Amino acid sequence: MADHRLPTFVFPLVLLTFSLMSSKTLVQGARCLLETSLPELPKPELPHLPSFPTLPKPELPQLPKPELPPLPKPELPQLPKPELPSIPKPELPSLPKPELPPLPHVPTLPKPEGHKLAELPTLPERPPLPKKEELPSLPKPEFPNCLNPHCPPSQPSLNPKDKTILP
Repeated sequence: MADHRLPTFVFPLVLLTFSLMSSKTLVQGARCLLETSLPELPKPELPHLPSFPTLPKPELPQLPKPELPPLPKPELPQLPKPELPSIPKPELPSLPKPELPPLPHVPTLPKPEGHKLAELPTLPERPPLPKKEELPSLPKPEFPNCLNPHCPPSQPSLNPKDKTILP
């Protein structure tokens, strides 16, 4: 059986960890350290050191390049080539060529003639549709004009364009 209680315990812990990691207290503390000015300390003066006399560079004597004497090339004695006896090629007996067995004889079937379909009965002709009659037109209804609503003077208007003063 699976235990589903672990994610309910781990999820709040992960949330708490991420919220603590994203706090700005460390950033603000570092910013405060950068913005504070430190008192300037005087630089200590170092005593003047005496200069040493320069020494001349010693000259090394030129050494001659060593030359190696040429080494004589060793001569290797030539070995006689061994003569190998000739081996006669073995003659293999010829094998008869395999023949494929003959295919079984399939009798030819006469070509079937298609069934002649019985003549379908003819359907009766559709009667012509009656001509579309025009319906009488109805009178168009008249609606009251609602574009400019008029309030009676006894009631104050809520429209800011009206100049009626609210009591």
